[in-house]
Order: sequence, then C-alpha cells, then structure tokens
Amino acid sequence: MMGPRQEAQCALFYEFSIENHVPKDHLLRLIDRFVDLSELRKHLAPFYSSTGRPSVDPEMMIRMLLVGYTMGIRSERRLCEEVHLNLAYRWFCSLDLSNPIPDHSTFSKNRHGRFRDSDLLRHVFETVVARCIEEGLVSGQRLAADASLVQADANRQNSAPQSEWEPDKIDPSDAPRAVREYLETLDDEAFGAASPVEPKFTSHSDPASQWTGARGGPAYFAYSANYLIDTDNAVILDVEASRSIRQAEVGAVRTMVDRVDDRFDLAPERLIADTAYGSGPMLDWLVNERGIAPHIPVIDKSGRKDGTYERADFAYDGANDAYICPGGKELKQYRRAFTTPRAGANKDGTLRYRARKADCEACGLKPKCCPNEPQRKVTRSIYEPARDVARAISQTPQYAISCKLRKKVEILFAHLKRILGLRRLRLRGPCGARDEFHLAATAQNLRKLAKLIPARQTIRPA
Repeated sequence: MMGPRQEAQCALFYEFSIENHVPKDHLLRLIDRFVDLSELRKHLAPFYSSTGRPSVDPEMMIRMLLVGYTMGIRSERRLCEEVHLNLAYRWFCSLDLSNPIPDHSTFSKNRHGRFRDSDLLRHVFETVVARCIEEGLVSGQRLAADASLVQADANRQNSAPQSEWEPDKIDPSDAPRAVREYLETLDDEAFGAASPVEPKFTSHSDPASQWTGARGGPAYFAYSANYLIDTDNAVILDVEASRSIRQAEVGAVRTMVDRVDDRFDLAPERLIADTAYGSGPMLDWLVNERGIAPHIPVIDKSGRKDGTYERADFAYDGANDAYICPGGKELKQYRRAFTTPRAGANKDGTLRYRARKADCEACGLKPKCCPNEPQRKVTRSIYEPARDVARAISQTPQYAISCKLRKKVEILFAHLKRILGLRRLRLRGPCGARDEFHLAATAQNLRKLAKLIPARQTIRPA
C-alpha cells in the first residue's frame, strides 16, 4: 500500500535537541572531550576593552576554527555556511538553532588583532599538548623532527629578483601586512637571517616566503612546517614556521627542543631526524650542550670518486692529535714549534693535517693516495667528536628502530595535506603561516586523542 504524500507543515511549537541528533561516534563529539578553553577568557582579558559593544564570543570562534581545520574546511566563508547548516558543527560550537553565525570577516579582524597580540593560538595548541601528556600519550624519551614544504599564497608573476628589493626604502605605513612582517623578521634566524644566500625571486605579496624547487618539479613560493613529535603515539609536541631552507629548518628544531623543555619539562634521551639535520654544529649542540643522543645520519662530503683513499681510510690518534695514513705515517697540523702558538680552525670550521713530503714521495701507496699532489692533506671538523658519536650510534640496533620511527613524522605531514587539505596556505606572512600551522597541529593532536582514548558515555551539560 502506497503511503500518503508528505507535505511540510509549520508547527506552532517544536521540541528539538541538537544533542540527540549528533551521533555518539561522531568525530567532533569524540574531540569535544579534550577541548578545554576554560582559561581562554582569562588569557584574552587584557586585550579587550572594558567599554563598548560586546564582542563575538572568542571561545565560539576558536571552536569554529577547530571545526574548519579538523574537517578540512579551508575557507572561513564556507566554514560559516557549514556551521549554519550542520547540526554537529553547531553542537560543537555550543550554538542552538536560533543562534546567528558570525560573519567570516570577524575571524580576520580578531586574528590580526587580539589573537596574535595574545599569541592565543599558541596557547590553545599548548593546552592540547598538555592534555596529551596528562592522558599518558607522551613519554618524552624519543623525539623526532622533520619539515615539510607548504605552498605559500604567492605566485611567480607577482615577484621580482632579490637584487631589485630595497627594504630600506619601503615605508612600513604604506606596505601590506605581509610586507611589514617581512621587514620585522629580517633579523630572525627562521626567516631573513637564516642564510646569506639571496633567493632567486622574492614575492611582492609575501616576501618572507621562499622560492624553492626542492621537490624536483616546478619551483614555487613556500614555507616550511617544522614538527617535533613524540614517537610513542606521534603526538606533535611543537610546531614552528620557517623559510624553506635547511639552515632555517635546523634552527627551528633547536627552538622547539628548547621550548618543549621549558614549557613541559621534557628532556629527551634521543632526537631522530634525517640527514638534513646532520651538520657538525647541530650534532655538537645536541651532544655537548643538550646531552641528547643524535639518531641522525652525519653529513659527510669527504668521499672521493676517483678511487683514491678517503678520509675514512686514515685513523685518528687522539693522544697525539694526528692522523695515521694506510702506510703508517703521521699527518700533523704543525711540525715545528712556533714562537706564538698557533691554534684554531680555518674559516670553514676545519683543521688541516699534512703528511711529510719526503714520506709521500717514498711511499708505494702514493698513486692511490695523492697521485697529483706532492703530499697528502686531510681535514678534520672542529665538531668531529660529536660527529663520531653520531656515527657510533648509527651502528647500533636502536638506530635501526629510530629509522622506522622517523616515518611517523612523514605520516603526519601526509595527513596534514591529504586529510586536512593544507597543501597551500590561505594566510600570508610569517604570522599567517604560524597561525595555520598551529591550528592544523592542534587539530591533528585532537584527532589523535579522540582515536586513542576510549569514549565514555557522557552527555555534555546544557
């Protein structure tokens, strides 16, 4: 029997509860257990005026932003539309059916104002990290670090060679916000002062972004998202934005390691990273200054392709500060006493050891050692002790385990781009990149908590 036609009729009264229409296993319901914004108003209080019209609830705006980054909604205009239509989104933001949705421009005004002035998004991120530690998801013993390129909101057509830029002649009062931030970060190691090498092009709309072709395809402007994670459950302990060059990324890891120690009192036993972080100064900082075991491949360019002996074929004698060649002869820095003792490294941070010319001329191994030179020379980095520590670690079974654990960072970056949709930034400037990376990392940690901590059958109080 065919049922009657259903026709919409306007009732005079409705009895409706959004709580009853959000599934118990909905992602936002699982995440809501770990969103604690109780300290948010206290944190923001100094940045609000005591007079004037009441503003939009900041907690509701943060919840809306978390919805956007958790569910992969990249546009704030579309986010407002989705919250207006989706009951689960309304429930998460503590909105009933009659509450209006704020205009999308409200987010920009608050982001460029009190949110950045108070470093609110950093505060929210650290609150979630503290909850991860409280729930036992973090041990702090094994940390891993890596960086991933994220395309900036800039294009090649609106750019110019670095040589044509004259920062001293730019009037900050007339410049766009991203340009003002660029001028403020010229001395910041994560951005302008990361390297003396000038980029090929500089964007007019976002000059702090880096022109890079690191992926092997067409070059583009980008920022680097730097993650420091605990390998137990791949919880993101810290995140930092930087230019997409190795020096800036290495500096970002130092910043994050120090900050995690200061903020959460986490002193790791080891740091796991790829070869990009295996420079001498970085390894020396880990071993001698922080006491952290570097599970990192050493950057070593001493290899030779012509078949002659490499530096690894020479044994170092620490007691006499000399190298022993395959023929049993000594290579030393100095062979006579100087009136003024000479010490110190060359400008490139290396010490140079030389064999006797007479020893090399009489040696039968000369054709395989230094066929085109009168005597053999070997260089040694001033950071060689720390490099030797890293080399020794690379021969242990624990290092093989660390190589597998390092993939957890790469998986997080894949999740960031494929699931959360953060392949290209919407916001410009260093502050815009920081805001996006903090929100994305917060969303990833919340999703991790929702996945690993069993849900309790509780109903949020009205």
